[in-house]
Amino acid sequence: MIRFWPWLFIAIPLIELYLIIKVGGIIGAFWTVALVVLTAVIGVNLLRIQGFSTLQRAQLNMAQGQLPAMEMLEGVFLAIAGVLLLTPGFLTDAIGFLCLIPASRRAMIRWLLSSPNIHIGGFGSGGFDPGGPGGSPFTRPGYTPPPQGRAVDGKTIEGEYTRKD
Repeated sequence: MIRFWPWLFIAIPLIELYLIIKVGGIIGAFWTVALVVLTAVIGVNLLRIQGFSTLQRAQLNMAQGQLPAMEMLEGVFLAIAGVLLLTPGFLTDAIGFLCLIPASRRAMIRWLLSSPNIHIGGFGSGGFDPGGPGGSPFTRPGYTPPPQGRAVDGKTIEGEYTRKD
């Protein structure tokens, strides 16, 4: 996988140059530049709207005592979308707009989390279910029960302690 990343930094700019030259040959240089700038402006405005929406959903989940895991991952995808939309080119704009559409963004997140090579620490045992609400982390394959004496039912026992050194 690591050997794959350097090729992206070579291939993506070459693809972008090719597409810009082809589109420029069809609609002209001025309109190509105008289209690239227009997609960046539209993308940034949509990014702002989607970002606020995601932030509000995360705050709502936190107010209800739930972990806003999906919203946090969506925030990462929105940041990636912002970088891609500000990068001049048509391929990066298309991928950036896919990251802005909530349905495709969530589908990409679910696909990424279902990949056997991707492990995100803390989500596997913390109740995060990328498939939606209602799933239990305790019924997933690979679940290891906690050691004896540790509560798994979500009840919190309040108390005080004093440190004696």
